[in-house]
Amino acid sequence: MPVEAETALLHGNALRYLDVGHGSPILCIHGLLGSSVHWSALAGELAGEFRVIAPDLFGHGASAKPMGDYSLGAHAASLRDLLDYLGVERVTLVGHSLGGGIALQFAYLFPQRVERLVLVSSGGLGRELSVLLRAAALPGSELVLPMLGSSWVRNLGKDTGRLLTRIGFRPRSDVTEAWRGFASLGDSESRRAFLATTRAVIDWGGQTVSAVERLSLIGDLPTLLVWGARDVIIPYRHAIAAQQSLAGSHVEIFENAGHFPQLDDPGRFARVLRDFIGRRGG
Repeated sequence: MPVEAETALLHGNALRYLDVGHGSPILCIHGLLGSSVHWSALAGELAGEFRVIAPDLFGHGASAKPMGDYSLGAHAASLRDLLDYLGVERVTLVGHSLGGGIALQFAYLFPQRVERLVLVSSGGLGRELSVLLRAAALPGSELVLPMLGSSWVRNLGKDTGRLLTRIGFRPRSDVTEAWRGFASLGDSESRRAFLATTRAVIDWGGQTVSAVERLSLIGDLPTLLVWGARDVIIPYRHAIAAQQSLAGSHVEIFENAGHFPQLDDPGRFARVLRDFIGRRGG
C-alpha cells in the first residue's frame, strides 16, 4: 500500500512523519543520516494490524533543521510532542542505531508512554563504533562534508550503483545507506544538524553516551534486541551483553544481515516484530 508523509508543526518547526494503519501503535525511530524511508516497507507490511508512526527526526530527511539541541533527550522530547500532537498515549518503541539510543532515553524520561521496547542495531550499549562515524565527529570534518554531499559525488554513486547492478553485484544495505546518507548532506543546514547530532553522542574513541549502567532502570519493560551478525557499524555483541542486564529480554540475530536488518531481511523483521508484540500481550 502507498505510504504518504504528513507534517506536524511542533514549536514552530515542521516535522515530517508517516502514519499508516490502525491498531496498537508502533513508533519507529531511524538512525543517523536516515529517515522514515527506512521504515516505509515495514509500515506497509504491518498496517493491516498496527498503526505505524515513523518520523523524520529533526535535522534529518524532510523535517526542519533548526539551530539548537540535537541531544538524545531533545529528540526524545520531540517524539513525545509528536505523540501528543497525534493523540497517542502509549506505543511500542522501535529504535534503529541512533534511534535506539533515543528510544532508550525516551523510555527513561517517559516510561508511562512505552508499552514495549525494540532496539535494532542500537547505539548507547557500548563504546565500539565504526571508524567512519568516529571520523565524522573529528574537528575539521565540516570541511569534508560539503564534498560528500556534492552533486558530483551523488551522481558518481548513482552511476556506480547502476554499473554494479548490471554486472550482478548487489551492494549491502550498510554500503548503500551510508552512501545515501552522506549524499543527503548537500546543504549547509543538513550538515550543521548532522554534526550537532554526531558530536552529541560520538567522539574519536567511539560512542560517548552509554545506557549500560542504567539498563536496570527499564525494569520489566518487555524488550527485544535485533541485530545483524555482519554489522560493521556497531557489533552484535552489544546485544548479547545488554541482554544480561535486561530481565526477560529476547535477542534475535539475523545471520546474513548487517547494520540494517529491517532492510536486509524485511520479511523476517516484520515477523519477529509481530511475534514479539503478540507474545507480550499486544
